[in-house]
Amino acid sequence: MVGWIILGVLVVIVLWLIAVFNSLISLKNQVLNGWKQIDVQLKRRYDLIPNLVETVKGIMKFEQETLTRVIEARNKAISAQGIADKAVQENILTGALRQLFALVENYPNLKSNENVSKLQEELVSTENRIGFARQFYNDIATKFNIAQQTFPTNMIAGMFGFKQSELFEVAEAEKAAPKVDLNINK
Repeated sequence: MVGWIILGVLVVIVLWLIAVFNSLISLKNQVLNGWKQIDVQLKRRYDLIPNLVETVKGIMKFEQETLTRVIEARNKAISAQGIADKAVQENILTGALRQLFALVENYPNLKSNENVSKLQEELVSTENRIGFARQFYNDIATKFNIAQQTFPTNMIAGMFGFKQSELFEVAEAEKAAPKVDLNINK
């Protein structure tokens, strides 16, 4: 009788361990999926930027420095490694794009150019998708991190070497309102 009780308790413990392990694996894979969704949108963004820069290059003769900054920021973002580095580089690229968009507003020829408008619209749409993908990623990564930190799941996570997921954060510089100098007469 006692042997059956001990066996029953062991079976329940093993089933519980399997369930907890499987839930952690599921969350880990959802985090990876969330990251891949961000990656897809970033690729789209990287492909659009050179087209926009090429389209506005001839008209924005006085703004070559801004165009160079956008391309340099894009290249650094593409080569960034890891979530933290990627987040920093993406925030820099977002700032450079904001400055470019603000400068485009100062050029009537560009504002009325259909190609520039379409590219801007595509980039704005992509920026929104990136924002939603980051939000999804942060939500699922937070859920995964909480599961690893709460008792008794934390013991299982520790035994099997699960690691906390990094979150996308807004850089301190991005929290401030952007300041753009549109004065051409410098």
